[in-house]
Amino acid sequence: MTRLCKNCQFENQDDYDFCAKCGTPLVEGLKPAQIRVYRTEDLQVNKTALIFSYIATILFSWSGFIIGLFSKNTIFATQNKSKPRRLLTLAISRLLYRYF
Repeated sequence: MTRLCKNCQFENQDDYDFCAKCGTPLVEGLKPAQIRVYRTEDLQVNKTALIFSYIATILFSWSGFIIGLFSKNTIFATQNKSKPRRLLTLAISRLLYRYF
């Protein structure tokens, strides 16, 4: 058996409490819950913040690669594996362990 909507004459399934087409209650005394619908044209995007976040993401992504290129010519790379390099490696590993 189907339920007929009084508003739009749409045939709904028997277990529906609201019309599938227009949303009118099919049961007497039933009130719909408040639902907020967001349309894409209603949303406003801060384009400046979006562009800044893209740029920051690209910079952070490439920073490790760039630092790796430059670090080949630093004091840590030119010396033999001495104490400063071991301390740097230890400090980085502790930071990674602590936050990740």
